[in-house]
Amino acid sequence: MSDTILSVKDLKVDFRVGRRLFTAVQGVSFELLRGETLSLVGESGSGKTTIGRAIMRLHPASSGEIRYEGERVDGRIPAERERHLRQKVQMIFQDPMASLNERAKIDYIVSEGLLNFGLFKDEAERRQKVERALLEVGLLPEFASRFPHEFSGGQRQRIGIARALVMEPELLIADEPISALDVSIRAQVINLMNRLKRDRKLTYLFIAHDLSVVRFISDRIAVIHRGRLVELAQAERLFERPLHPYTRALLSAVPVPDPDMERVNRHVAYDPLMHDYGTEPPLWRELEVGHFVLSNMREAAEWSALGQVRGQT
Repeated sequence: MSDTILSVKDLKVDFRVGRRLFTAVQGVSFELLRGETLSLVGESGSGKTTIGRAIMRLHPASSGEIRYEGERVDGRIPAERERHLRQKVQMIFQDPMASLNERAKIDYIVSEGLLNFGLFKDEAERRQKVERALLEVGLLPEFASRFPHEFSGGQRQRIGIARALVMEPELLIADEPISALDVSIRAQVINLMNRLKRDRKLTYLFIAHDLSVVRFISDRIAVIHRGRLVELAQAERLFERPLHPYTRALLSAVPVPDPDMERVNRHVAYDPLMHDYGTEPPLWRELEVGHFVLSNMREAAEWSALGQVRGQT
């Protein structure tokens, strides 16, 4: 079986705002390897969540291809393929309160997918699967009889993770799963997701806007700006040798937990007008093995030299 579990090629997603057509995602291409964590990072409104929702078929793709396990899952597809996608690809949403039905008990919320797909033989097995999912995310089985408002934000996010896990997925799309949580809870959820990935052999597409967070969960990081990928590399490589000016700007904004270092830290501003694409448009180029950057030829030569100098210092 191929190591590629998900591939996205030239993805474009448009939205109609009144009479105006707004392009939220344009020309995005990447592959997600089985068992890895690929993080999509960018500022709010950059198109990260739209890509995740397009993969989940919550937003239709205007053009391009989305393939899961080699089969196209964009556009009109057979009902059996869509059923398989719905079961094997699950999404963890950003706001744990908004994504949970306030009028339903946790028992129903976690088992809703089981009920829709008939993934249990009797009531005893359904309850057993719900209890096992709750225990796996660090919650007690007796919590199944409670309502979402009775839990803290971190506990509600664990419930959302349990709801996804009960379907026995292969790929989890985590849409900023820790951004709505207190700083003290974020590390717990990150550690939980890392443990689940290891124990269940899961694959993650992790969506976030904070580079300092994704460093501890990612195998590779893709940086997106205004609907287009601008850089993709191994996680540590991206931190060691960021090439695109937008990536360097994002990294400069990451706070340093040392007052003396933070005092002398130089923040870099990114201005899209700095690029001169009038005569030569940018292309997605591999400037070194596994390190891709959106650039024209002049920028590619300049940034490659900059990266080599930075790597030597």
